[in-house]
Amino acid sequence: MAISALARSLRTHDVTGALAPDSTMGMQPMSNAINVVAISGGLQRPSRTLALTDAIVAALGVALPIDMRLIELGEIGGRLAGALTRAQVPADLEALIRAIETADALVVASPVYRASYTGLFKHLFDLVRHDALVDVPVLLAATGGSERHALVIDHQLRPLFSFFQARTLPIGVYASESDFDRYEIANPALRARIALAVERAVPQLRPHALSAAAA
Repeated sequence: MAISALARSLRTHDVTGALAPDSTMGMQPMSNAINVVAISGGLQRPSRTLALTDAIVAALGVALPIDMRLIELGEIGGRLAGALTRAQVPADLEALIRAIETADALVVASPVYRASYTGLFKHLFDLVRHDALVDVPVLLAATGGSERHALVIDHQLRPLFSFFQARTLPIGVYASESDFDRYEIANPALRARIALAVERAVPQLRPHALSAAAA
């Protein structure tokens, strides 16, 4: 199945079963999956950041059994911004933060504004417990208007998740505006980068799948 088609199949906010390839039945639910929470920091739709997030998650779903939950910052940002402390977070948003804190792995993508991630993206992680992500694998991604923002992954996102003592995965994925056509990935080099990032991520994520299967 093409990544773009698989991405559309994964574009739900709460996927109850992991998806894995089957030669006769297509994609089938599986148990003992890796609990992956994907955060798309785009603030509007259509969104290149969301398209990139979808493609990464789709590739992960081909490589490993995953149970995916997608959080779109654009859908919750208005209410999230009004919560200055964790105690002020509405119950449904509290559940999303708890999903982040209990994930086996995260896929985190943000657009670049003024050479950094958005303020709402930072505010979301300001509300995450400082000890909740210790040793959690995090695949980092970002989108920007041009290649000059590509270092945001190493200069901005990695330090943020280093504070949490999370395990940022070896290869992040940066995409510029020229990599897309009408908010769809159009550059084969970007698809190759996604494939390489997932290939390098799998050895870090597979122990979680093995431990879940043994449970």
